[in-house]
Amino acid sequence: MNSNRRDFLKKAGILSSVAVTLPTLNSNVLAATKFNMSGHAAPKIDKVRAAVIGLGMRGPGAVDRLSYIDGVEIVALCDKHADRVERAQGILRKKSLKDAKSYSGEDGWKDMLKNEKLDLVYICSPWDYHTPMSIGAMKAGAHVACEVPIALTLKDCWEVVRVSEETKKHCMMLENCCYDFFEMLTLNMTRQGLFGELLHGEGAYIHDLLDLNFAKNGYDNMWRLRENIKLNGNLYPTHGLGPVAQCMNINRGDKMNHLVAMSTNDFQMGAKAKELAAKDSFYQEFVGKNFRGNMNTTLIRTELGKTIMLQHDVTSPRPYSRLHTLSGTKGYAQKYPDENIAFGHEFISKDKMKELYAKYTPELVKFIGEQAKQVGGHGGMDFMMDWRLIDCLRNGLPLDQDVYDAASWSCIVPLSFDSVKNNSRTVNIPDFTKGAWKTNKPVDITLNGGGTTKIRSKEGKVSGVQLDV
Repeated sequence: MNSNRRDFLKKAGILSSVAVTLPTLNSNVLAATKFNMSGHAAPKIDKVRAAVIGLGMRGPGAVDRLSYIDGVEIVALCDKHADRVERAQGILRKKSLKDAKSYSGEDGWKDMLKNEKLDLVYICSPWDYHTPMSIGAMKAGAHVACEVPIALTLKDCWEVVRVSEETKKHCMMLENCCYDFFEMLTLNMTRQGLFGELLHGEGAYIHDLLDLNFAKNGYDNMWRLRENIKLNGNLYPTHGLGPVAQCMNINRGDKMNHLVAMSTNDFQMGAKAKELAAKDSFYQEFVGKNFRGNMNTTLIRTELGKTIMLQHDVTSPRPYSRLHTLSGTKGYAQKYPDENIAFGHEFISKDKMKELYAKYTPELVKFIGEQAKQVGGHGGMDFMMDWRLIDCLRNGLPLDQDVYDAASWSCIVPLSFDSVKNNSRTVNIPDFTKGAWKTNKPVDITLNGGGTTKIRSKEGKVSGVQLDV
């Protein structure tokens, strides 16, 4: 090989390496200059024009709760089934509120986004619709509040983040368990340093839904049962992860780095399908399917060397639990089976627990907690979440959860599938903040914030169907 050819190949090699690395460098530069939604305070909205999509399981309850909040006008209701929309209109009529615009059909939500000027789109549809509806709503100029999870693929998680940053519209995942009373207490105690530095947390979604997932009158077209066939991993991580992530300042001082996940075989769902099919041919299509493993355990390590354990089991006959366990250098807390806190080898007494509640119940809970219990929604946490969302929008305050939380908490779904599929191999967790986690500050959910939004009269309350915690 002559020297000229060697020189050419060397130069070509250098240019090749530049061509490979430059896009990465450029993308990092561009990412660093994109708008950071963490701590973003959107302009105040005096009257929040809201629409609710999905009026099956969770939607009616959302309509009911939002109808109590002053400063909210429910201007549109949408569901694939027109009869569900009409039933939701009845909730408004019973409270002497005017009818919302009705939309139905497979593409009714798209028509709604084209026709209505909306400030907030509240999404309670099946999981597969969460990403397109959230993106469509933000592009139409509305903020988004979406049921969990925000996405089922890594690509969709990134896309939701991209659109939120480009439109500067909030995209909050409706992780109601962050607003439960013990979780709020332990968050405030964590912020006050009572547990020292947290080093480990545990969360779960352990809820016997076996009969509900197979119920004909449960999820529309058996969609949730179908998800249990299509997906094998942690299908529903955010109820357990959300409160722990807030306590650990995930995306605001620390980030999740990598995970490993392991699932059992299915010992129940296939058998249930076979049992039902023997009596009813409707269930024959589910016989012989590969259902997800009954119990999934996912272990996460953070950038700062802390750990989180998540579990998912919605088939076993065992008591409900989200675990909510926090272990720190000075103390320990666990919610299930009983609320307990320890600062040594033994749990504190019930009297001491009452003292902690009296001293460390957050301002937000003191302000709206009792009213939330009266309105309802899983003991009040749903309403506290909704009221807080609206109050922040009306007062131009940052939301407690941003799009990075939505994406990072939800990405555990597809990443756990990848790990399970590859014999529990380690899988890296993306940094959706693109490095901003190092300087992002926690939003203080424990404070009251604006606290100006009033509650309408509770007369004529209609309770929504709330089967899915």
